[in-house]
Amino acid sequence: MRLKVLSSGHPRAMRVMFAVGRLLRLEAPDMGRMLLYRPGFFGRPWGNLMQSVMRGRSDWSPGERELFAAFTSAQNRCPF
Repeated sequence: MRLKVLSSGHPRAMRVMFAVGRLLRLEAPDMGRMLLYRPGFFGRPWGNLMQSVMRGRSDWSPGERELFAAFTSAQNRCPF
C-alpha cells in the first residue's frame, strides 16, 4: 500500500527533484519519499534514531547490524 501523499504532498522543490530523477531514470524509493515528506515530524527524528541504532556503540559491527536488518526485511517481504 502506498500513501497518495508520498506522490503529491512534497514541497515544490522536492517534486522538481523527483521529476529530474525520473528523467534520469532514478526513481526515489518510497522510504526515501516518506523521510522527505515531513522531515521535522518524522524524517529527522527517525534518521537520528536509525543512525544511533545502526552506527552507535554495540557488540555487533555495523556490517552485522546491516545483515540482520536485511534478513529481517527479507523475512517480512519488505523491499527495503
